[in-house]
Amino acid sequence: MAITKTDFMRGMQCRKMLWLDKHKPGLRVIPPEVQARLDAGNDFGDLAMGMFGPYEEMTVYLPGKRIPNKKAMIEKTQDALARGVPVICEAAFSNYNNYCAVDILRRTETGYDLYEVKNAPEVQEQFIRDAGFQYYIVSRCGLKIGHICIVIHGPDEENPFVPVDVTRQAKGYYRYINDNIWDLNRMQKEPEEVETAPGEHCTSPYECWYYEYCHGQRNEKSSMSLEDI
Repeated sequence: MAITKTDFMRGMQCRKMLWLDKHKPGLRVIPPEVQARLDAGNDFGDLAMGMFGPYEEMTVYLPGKRIPNKKAMIEKTQDALARGVPVICEAAFSNYNNYCAVDILRRTETGYDLYEVKNAPEVQEQFIRDAGFQYYIVSRCGLKIGHICIVIHGPDEENPFVPVDVTRQAKGYYRYINDNIWDLNRMQKEPEEVETAPGEHCTSPYECWYYEYCHGQRNEKSSMSLEDI
């Protein structure tokens, strides 16, 4: 694959971060509290799959691993679309090898609405860019997308999922993504380490997992695969 959704979000925060993901992932250090938030987000996403009733999930793992089999997921998604499945979760798409998996696609009279699930109390701008990347890939694959929503967690157990419509903002990122995705793809393949001076991007919008490495604390501790996120 070329650029995934995770690649794009991390590469736009810091190009060196993306390069290290591809060439020196063993330098990655994920603090326990961050891992706990990632796990909680995965659990919230799993629960949200059923927010519209029955659904079909497209997740397929490589044999004996917890790494998604992207090719199989893309094929499974195309089959579900052809059958007109009303709610598809983890729907996978690829355009020129750039890839994304959509949390929830819900069929409408004219196409599908897209839902990105986030375990957060309010919508943040990076969530909208995330959904914008998915729209870019999915629309270039020929699927008509109507509304785009960020699903945040509600105030109580009776209202656990709150969709927030961000259609205009997310679709507005199309040109921004197109202007950067090809450069990120080229950059991540460079043999020499990308040099980026430390700055605000080291902690915003998320603290970089290579913070210690870039700030002179060369920790060789390995961590989880980005495919697990």
